[in-house]
Amino acid sequence: MQAEQLAASVPADLAGKRLDQALAALFPQHSRSRLQEWIRADRVLLNGQPVSQRHTVKSGDDVIVHPITLTHAAWTPQPITLDIRHEDQALLIINKPAGLVVHPGAGNPDRTLLNALLHHDAALHSVPRAGIIQRLDKDTSGLMVIARTPEAHTFLVEQMGRRLIRREYEAIVCGTITSGGSVDAPIGRHQTQRTRMAVTHKGKLAVTHYRIIRRYRSHTHLRLRLETGRTHQIRVHMASIHHPIVGDPVYGGRARLPAAIPEDLRNRLKSFPRQALHACYLELTHPITGATLQQTAPLPEDMRVLLDALDQVAREV
Repeated sequence: MQAEQLAASVPADLAGKRLDQALAALFPQHSRSRLQEWIRADRVLLNGQPVSQRHTVKSGDDVIVHPITLTHAAWTPQPITLDIRHEDQALLIINKPAGLVVHPGAGNPDRTLLNALLHHDAALHSVPRAGIIQRLDKDTSGLMVIARTPEAHTFLVEQMGRRLIRREYEAIVCGTITSGGSVDAPIGRHQTQRTRMAVTHKGKLAVTHYRIIRRYRSHTHLRLRLETGRTHQIRVHMASIHHPIVGDPVYGGRARLPAAIPEDLRNRLKSFPRQALHACYLELTHPITGATLQQTAPLPEDMRVLLDALDQVAREV
C-alpha cells in the first residue's frame, strides 16, 4: 500500500548531514528505521536520483519520498469481540481479556488480538504490527494502546522507549509482603530454558515498583508500576523476591500453602487458571492533541472472586 509522497527542500541548518539524518529532521512523523528502509528500497530521491543513506545533503537539495507500507496478507481479519475503552482517529485503547493471544505466532496462527483489530479497522493493515505498541501475555488481562496510523505508531513507540507511557497493574502474589518497594534487576533469556526469562547479569535493565493494596494471611494484593517493559517482567521480578504471582504456570513453582487454609480456598488457589495479573491503568500523551490521556480497567471477575475468598478467610480469623 503506497501513501502520498512527501517532498521538501533541505534547509541550510541541515546541510552537511547524512541523508537519513536529514530525513529524520524533515519528516519526524516517521521513524529513522522506516526512513532508512525507504532509502534502501530506492523510495527516496535526492534531486531526482536514489542515493545511499550516508550521502551528504546540501542546502537547497530537493527531496522526494515515496512511502510504502507493507501489507500483511497472511493476517486475516476475524470477528472477535473487542472491549474498546477509548477510540479516536489516532489510537485505540482496549481491555484485553485473559486467554487472548496478542500476535499470531507458532501455535497461534489466528484468533488473536491482531486478527480482531484488522476486522475492527481494515486500515490497520498499513500500520506496523497492526498498530500494536506493546504486548501482554496471553493470560494477562488489561489495557493496551493501539496506534491507528503510521505517524501515531512512531510517536507512541518513541514514548514507550522514553518510558513516558505509564503502565500500572494489579496482582495477587504468594506470601505476605510487609511493605512496598522496587525490584531493580536485569532480565534476559534463561541460560538453559530458552522459552523462559530470568534475572541475570547479562540481561537488560528492568525496574518494577510495587505497593501493597491489602495483605491477607498468606497472600498479598499489589499495585505495580513498570518503569521498563521487559518480557514477563513483573512475573520474573516477583518470583525473584520469592513472591510469585498466583497461578503463574511458568514462574510460580509449586504452590506452598499453609496448612490452616480452608479447603475451599486451597482448591481455588491451586486451580486458578492463569497468572493473577491485570493491566489496570494506562496514561500517555495523545499523539495529535498532546493532551494527557488516562484510562482504567477494573479487575476481571476471576481475580475479584479470588480476592473475595481471601477476604472471607481473613474476616474469619
